[in-house]
Amino acid sequence: MSLLTRINNIFSKSQSDQLVGISLQQESIALCSLPALVVTKPEDSTPASDATFHNKKLNQLDFSHAITGFDYTGKCHIVLSAQQSQIVQIDKPNVPMAEINAALKWQVKDLVTISPDNMVLDYFDGPLLAGGKEKIHVVCAPINELKQIVAATNKDGAEVVNITTVEFAFANLLPTQSDACLLVCQQPNEEIILLIVKQAKLYFHRRLRGFRQIANKTEDELGATVIDNLALEIQRSSDYFERQLKQAPIKEIKILVPMANEGFFARKLAENSHVPVTLLTLPKAYQQYRSYAAAIGATMYDTSVADQAQEIKHVS
Repeated sequence: MSLLTRINNIFSKSQSDQLVGISLQQESIALCSLPALVVTKPEDSTPASDATFHNKKLNQLDFSHAITGFDYTGKCHIVLSAQQSQIVQIDKPNVPMAEINAALKWQVKDLVTISPDNMVLDYFDGPLLAGGKEKIHVVCAPINELKQIVAATNKDGAEVVNITTVEFAFANLLPTQSDACLLVCQQPNEEIILLIVKQAKLYFHRRLRGFRQIANKTEDELGATVIDNLALEIQRSSDYFERQLKQAPIKEIKILVPMANEGFFARKLAENSHVPVTLLTLPKAYQQYRSYAAAIGATMYDTSVADQAQEIKHVS
């Protein structure tokens, strides 16, 4: 199943070859417009001059108004913020596949703050838990807000083709590999997210609290308590992955926390870990645009973890 939501048949337009990633954040919107060659071949060294990057501050969380101020063409991939989407884990309903989405809406209504009448949802399968219990992760978002965002994004030469969450956008940046990798990732002024990805499948995701202002910390502050607290959360997540999901231990930790002290952050975290800790590498031409990583990852949906997905409903 896919967390990615295809938005089809809204408008029919001609499109450029550009792939546009639009990351909706708590305080701003980050947009990147990339040539298709770069995101389908991350090792390519296409010069950054072929791409554009823009960031715009928000006024009262008015995403629709802010999006209309950008200049772009191409296929658009939107990343919802943590405030716009909610993810809950439940037992997989014992109903036919064609009826599962309808059943999920009422099964999760008491677990999320979005009304069933204003809910659009999708789900992706979770790993089998100890004891053979089959779980799924249900992703919910308010359809009225999505409609406004899609309408604002669609214009001559541009069209929304996918909507995803920040978890999948970041996970798309990891190369496919057989061993499990834990990714510590963050967007500017957002909370840190922990992901565990194995064989191009998202096994674990967790949104942490209390780390939003980490970019403002000095090296002394990071070394005093912040790194220790984060290392503890990483250990708890790793233990769950190994013991509850019955998986082999993670083999590496990757860091994508765009801040001036990112290298120091990774080195200090390595001192608290028994596995290698390194910075996540972005496509060569875009290493300096690490604060746009979620937007970049959203454009890579068809080459990475999104392969576990399915086309679903239209938003209209």
